Amino acid sequence: MDSVKILGVPFSKMTLSDTVKLLQGELAGEHRSQPGPFHLITANPEIVMAAKQQPELRRIVDAADLITPDGIGVVLAAKWQGTQIPERVTGYDLLIRLLEGAATRGFSLYVVGADEETNAKAVGIIEAKYPGVEIVGRQNGYFKGAQEEELVADIERKRPDLLIVALGAPNAERWIYKHKSRLSAKVAFGVGGSLDVIAGKVKRAPVIWQKLNVEWLYRLLKQPSRWRRQLVLPKFALTILMTRRR
Repeated sequence: MDSVKILGVPFSKMTLSDTVKLLQGELAGEHRSQPGPFHLITANPEIVMAAKQQPELRRIVDAADLITPDGIGVVLAAKWQGTQIPERVTGYDLLIRLLEGAATRGFSLYVVGADEETNAKAVGIIEAKYPGVEIVGRQNGYFKGAQEEELVADIERKRPDLLIVALGAPNAERWIYKHKSRLSAKVAFGVGGSLDVIAGKVKRAPVIWQKLNVEWLYRLLKQPSRWRRQLVLPKFALTILMTRRR
């Protein structure tokens, strides 16, 4: 697959539609030959910078089967390097497109993450809105110790086609990597706050904000407490520009 490296992280140059088609093929068992799930990471500048500083996260990123650009900063960084990433490919958009496609290409789903109320509500909405999806299990994100072992064993036993993990980035990526050898899903990826959006707990930015590539600003205005996380954006841009100059 054609990719471009941003600070050492190889980002896919596929469009959203092409990425959905690839994942649908994986869910149908058309491509996979090795054990463990196809591990997708939707990475933004925050994950790129964290991987630059944390060897453990770098190993997780290097072992991923596909990394998509979940952030306009990544798309712009590719442009500054003289190459082209056609568009953002976010975890939420991938999830919704896969759920919509289940009407003709059904699959089983296991949902992990968020608080109990949000998890249960999101699962109920998915069941009602996307009848081609079979929910085979769910677990909120507040588990530890023996509960975690029970969760992994349940996923191993139920063998879902798709496993989505809403533990926040990069915690979801770490969790999938930690248990990858036992996760019997065909595809697994972190979905950030997607369950919050599906459950109606959080409203996604209006389409016009998305098209203008300022969804990050909308989220910051709605959640001012995110300002500390957003500090990584100018650091990311400066690092890219300095690297290019060298």
